[in-house]
Amino acid sequence: MTQAPEDAEARRAVEPVICYPNDALPRPDLALYARARAGAVKVGEVIAPPREAACFEVAAGQFFRISCIEGPQVGDLNLWNAQDLGERFYSGKTRALHGTHVTTGERLWSSFPAMRPIATITEDTLSWYGIDSFGGSVHDVIGTRCDPYTHNLLAGGQYHHCCHSNLTRALADHVGLSLTEAEQHVHDVLNVFMCTGFTRETGQYFMKASPVRPGDHLEFFAEIDLLGALSACPGGDCSAEHSSDAAACHPLRIEVFAPEAGALEGWAPPPVNGYDRSHGR
Repeated sequence: MTQAPEDAEARRAVEPVICYPNDALPRPDLALYARARAGAVKVGEVIAPPREAACFEVAAGQFFRISCIEGPQVGDLNLWNAQDLGERFYSGKTRALHGTHVTTGERLWSSFPAMRPIATITEDTLSWYGIDSFGGSVHDVIGTRCDPYTHNLLAGGQYHHCCHSNLTRALADHVGLSLTEAEQHVHDVLNVFMCTGFTRETGQYFMKASPVRPGDHLEFFAEIDLLGALSACPGGDCSAEHSSDAAACHPLRIEVFAPEAGALEGWAPPPVNGYDRSHGR
């Protein structure tokens, strides 16, 4: 092991600096969204069955709610621009701008080159949880989704009902792509209702039993036309394992709500990022 230098403690004691101060980010008009939501009517509902995924569509200016309805269950969420699958939710940049977990008033950002807010969290019944003594919190943008490749690497075998495969099947069926084509569009997720963090000792990603209970929900305002896919994770509440046929799993419900005409007066979908894409040439 490399010997620590004499000034090791001084180096460790250097104060951290926030990489991306977010005070300058465009702020969502949550009061406007709340007024629009108050008069909104339900226009659609989709159920993601246990160990399966389902797709849903939300028009710009509508709301969508993901609800726990039968028992504690986490879900893996993908979002795309409904007109262009190349623009999709960018969990890494969302994490860099807002932190490892997201809640009310924070936004999901899209991939380059558009890089704009595509959904805003307007209601979170688990916001009370905060950060626990283990460093865990809810709704993370750090886990990538359970997948058959990592499962094969660590445990061997062929497991097909992990979230990556669930999302691939759902997208393929919804838009008429082959599995190979659809898989290229499946991306890192928002882990809805999942309680996670990093261990203090080794910095490893951990999960623990989700605090979600029937009636809890996470609600979003769609900033652009969205195609979504939600997988009801085979880990259930992720208290013990994922990619499992043993865990108790439950369905998740996705509802879509449309505001009354004129309720969003003055609002418009955010433009794509203003960078000129010249890259110094």
